[in-house]
Amino acid sequence: MTFGSWTDASHKPLVIAHRGGALLAAENSAEAFRAAEAAGADAVETDVRVTADGVHVCVHDADLQRLCGDPRTVAELDLATLRQLLPSVMTLPEAISASYPLGLLLDVKLMEETHLPAIIASVASAGATARTILGLRDIALIRAAREMAADMAILALVSDPDSAVNARLAGANWFRLWQGALTVERAKSVRESGLRLAIMVGQPRSVPLPEYPPYPVGKVDGDGLARIAESLPDAIMLDDPRLLA
Repeated sequence: MTFGSWTDASHKPLVIAHRGGALLAAENSAEAFRAAEAAGADAVETDVRVTADGVHVCVHDADLQRLCGDPRTVAELDLATLRQLLPSVMTLPEAISASYPLGLLLDVKLMEETHLPAIIASVASAGATARTILGLRDIALIRAAREMAADMAILALVSDPDSAVNARLAGANWFRLWQGALTVERAKSVRESGLRLAIMVGQPRSVPLPEYPPYPVGKVDGDGLARIAESLPDAIMLDDPRLLA
């Protein structure tokens, strides 16, 4: 079934495969997207960075140390070199195409407003505006993107869990809370601000600290999902969509 729109999603929680479904196949790969679709995900999340030759690509980390043992950053490498090191890497247009018919969450790691027009144009030229949501990490970027694209959904990925009102005023439609920051009061504040609520499971780090939840980013157990469900979120992001679907 083709994903409809982020602004009128009819059921909840939407199941969003984090990094395309990082426990199903190589993260941010077309293979992960297909596996996430087969597992019943409603949408896939992928990350946007830029290469040295100005190509927007879908890579989570700033550098390639974790993925292939190369300490150089994505921004230092041209696309051809990046593909030699990481054959599964997709350009943004390739990821937009590969994600169909699922919803697509673009976690824009770039903090410069100058990148937004090209990203928005790539989505629009593919006819994917309705099924795409921009994940932005700064209130000023949210405001700028809203001015550029009145009809595109925006997810606030801001670090302050109590900034839902500011995110809404800037033009966001959705607000992300980490599992560890989720409380009844914060979930209520997000909804009262007129935003939909997305929960990111795990801790915001690859190796968790000894605090709740006991898992790194993207990973969760049944108890954690049960706690999250009590807040009636509109979407949950996790590495393995099979746990929810």
